[in-house]
Amino acid sequence: MLRETLAELRHRFPGTALKSQVEQVQKAAATELREVANYSPEELFAKEASSSTGLSSDAADERLRTHGPNQVSHERPPSWYVQLWHGFANAFSALLAVLATVSWLSGDHESALIIGAMVLISGLLRFFQERRASLAAQKLQEMVRVTCTVVRSDTTGHQDHEIPIRDLVPGDLVKLSAGDMIPADVRLLSAKDLFVAQSALTGEALPVEKTCGQPAPTGTPLELCNLAFLGTNVTSGTATAMVINTGEATYLGKVAESLAGQRPPTSFEIGIRGVSLLLLRFMAVMTVLVFFINGLTKHDWKEAFFFALAVAVGLTPEMLPMIMSGTLAIGALSLSKKKVIVKRLNSIQNFGAMDVLCTDKTGTLTQDKVVLEKYCNVVQEEDPGVLEMAFFNSFFQTGLKNLLDKAVLAHGGIHTEHAVKIDEIPFDFSRRIMSVVVDVDSRRRLIAKGAPEALFKVCTHVELNGEIQDLDPLILPDLIEELDQLQSQGFRVLAVAYKDVPGDRAVFSKQDEQDLVLRGYVAFLDPPKASSREALAALGKHGVTVKVLTGDNDIVSKKICSDVGLQIDRVVLGRDVEAASDAELADLAEKTVLFARLSPSHKERVVMALRSRGHVVGFMGDGINDAPALRSADVGISVDNAVDIAKESADLILLEKDLLVLEVGVLEGRRVFGNIIKYIKMGTSSNFGNMFSVLGASAFLPFLPMLPIQLLTQNLLYDFSQLAIPFDRVDDEYLAKPRQWKIDDIRRFMLWFGPVSSIFDYVTFYLMFFVLKANTPAHQSLFQSAWFVEGLLSQTLIVHMIRTRKIPLLQSNAAPALTLATLSVMAIGVALPFTPFGRSLGMVALPLRFFGWLVLILLAYAVSAQLVKTWFVKKYGYN
Repeated sequence: MLRETLAELRHRFPGTALKSQVEQVQKAAATELREVANYSPEELFAKEASSSTGLSSDAADERLRTHGPNQVSHERPPSWYVQLWHGFANAFSALLAVLATVSWLSGDHESALIIGAMVLISGLLRFFQERRASLAAQKLQEMVRVTCTVVRSDTTGHQDHEIPIRDLVPGDLVKLSAGDMIPADVRLLSAKDLFVAQSALTGEALPVEKTCGQPAPTGTPLELCNLAFLGTNVTSGTATAMVINTGEATYLGKVAESLAGQRPPTSFEIGIRGVSLLLLRFMAVMTVLVFFINGLTKHDWKEAFFFALAVAVGLTPEMLPMIMSGTLAIGALSLSKKKVIVKRLNSIQNFGAMDVLCTDKTGTLTQDKVVLEKYCNVVQEEDPGVLEMAFFNSFFQTGLKNLLDKAVLAHGGIHTEHAVKIDEIPFDFSRRIMSVVVDVDSRRRLIAKGAPEALFKVCTHVELNGEIQDLDPLILPDLIEELDQLQSQGFRVLAVAYKDVPGDRAVFSKQDEQDLVLRGYVAFLDPPKASSREALAALGKHGVTVKVLTGDNDIVSKKICSDVGLQIDRVVLGRDVEAASDAELADLAEKTVLFARLSPSHKERVVMALRSRGHVVGFMGDGINDAPALRSADVGISVDNAVDIAKESADLILLEKDLLVLEVGVLEGRRVFGNIIKYIKMGTSSNFGNMFSVLGASAFLPFLPMLPIQLLTQNLLYDFSQLAIPFDRVDDEYLAKPRQWKIDDIRRFMLWFGPVSSIFDYVTFYLMFFVLKANTPAHQSLFQSAWFVEGLLSQTLIVHMIRTRKIPLLQSNAAPALTLATLSVMAIGVALPFTPFGRSLGMVALPLRFFGWLVLILLAYAVSAQLVKTWFVKKYGYN
């Protein structure tokens, strides 16, 4: 959501214009927000008609009806009339509409009606496809719930409730902790070590601290220390806040409202645009040539004009938008049945094009069922005191409890009735430590739990068998050796340390995490999934290289990778990423499979380094630390139980955290892209071949090779034959590796295959002109009827020739829907000259002997097309 909005700003307002637009929004909001920021809590409660116990359920429902859902404008599915407009709002439909208008004004009402019918059918089909797709996508996305914690009061008192973010209203009290998205614009009432990432709004690389104190007298709304804004996210700490604005009234909503309807082009859209420009350039050249050649040779400039219009229509792939949206919609529905929810339709193509997958190991390579296996002192002797300290730390913290915390709590056996929490120091990714302060057994104690290497730096003593000794630098290597032994067995290890603190102190900060006593370790196992080895082999078989990017230590990560069959020659650590230049990191990323001890910014840099080398990169993650990399990847992949910011940053959501599910999704993405490319190749080569034939016929025939109305009717029938392409099968060989847009390949394919069909069009011309003697203006209807039938059948036949690199019918069959569509159109084309409707189009019945020749021509064309295709695939490949 937020990434798209800021990208829209940059797309519509580049350079200084972007800064100006943002400043206008800030200026409009600054007065109101500063006023709210300076309220006391009591004044704020009075203004919002709320209280420290939150809103009642009835009051919240009433406000929801008044203010509407907490959504910004571009998040909402478009209205039906907006989608109807989008069905017609494309370059091809606009061109056809102009041609229809010109035909009508020029008196050629039949052509105008047929062109208008083509525009109407194409637009309506696209509307129905996209409407169905958006409604289906909306239902699918409702399965992915992004929630927030609110305090609501009722007859039994005030309680915490988990509600969808869209149901939030002004005056609600919300509780925030690490991993949460800021669900609306909020005013902080209390905060503890709260850091918020708002780089997408401000450009600041590091999270900023937010407090409930009075803001500075100057600065923009985003710099107000006691306000947080929709779309940003909590990286560490906790807070309670009051909602002041929701939906379009938020800071982000006001920006989004001014940009409604604008989206930055994706790589998929850039590819479609490239194809469109290619076809429009050919159309412009061919149409002008046909007009002048016919005008000069036939001396009827009006007829030449209408014929040129028909040629322009014939070269226009008016079904391209519908085929594209239909194929993507069908792909999204198919993926939903395979436990993949598509949040952004265009990401399906990127999914299929992905050739590098970066992923964390936890839950993807491992079972995501962490179990506490050991609690021991520094020499690996079991120590219940270590377990008790770890339990208190996990139990009393209010931040996001990770899998390791849950494993400690699930172990049980520890009583907390005699312990009272005093304060906590939340986890963050720079310290990699989380601490609580508790009163237990008449002693106030700070208990820290975190990465061993981080705790070693702040420990000055070590406890062993009840004795506290100085942590001499000489014994540090021995401690590290004991730790490495645990980790080499596949254990994920956290260190536990403590210190006694004064009983009269109640507030603590990360500066107090010094001079600690190292007590021992808690060790966890997260065994590899049985399916991981199979899934990695399958992804490798399909051309996807898997790289592991983890914040965990290198020893455990290497052991897990080895267990699932990943060959690890070297490990790149976070400090190596930090020290490397962009060019050096790109070289490292190409050669390295395992990156360990990474921070969120390290993961993002690795993803960007791989993209700089031309890779299509997918990133799979579910944690707070994964959000930057999810945004930076070509396709961000998360899971249904991920933290809010990860789900919001992703393009695809997996309902099951399994690489086997991912493999299925990759293949579906390639199938979708393959069917879109089929239509483009069919349309470009067939239309170019037709127009190549028209040029020759226009130069040498004493009459038009086909009437404009006949050419338009032929094009309409051909379009109908391709409507079932989204349902077609794709060969396994095509799915075997990633596919990307290659406009040069499409151009080359068109230039080679188009003239092949023209050869047999010229054979038909020769047959009609010299064998069947349709060589005078009096016999032009017979000539035109014959070419109409031959041209339609050869164009329809090419659908089956191009849809596969194999021999059609013998080695690869089309889907039943596509076979039925093409056979129906061919039958209609053959029958049309014999019908009253055909006669109204200027056609006449064809002699039976023509059909014998027609069969021979079509067989020869099929064989020639197959031979050229085989040669083309060997020389240029089959993208």
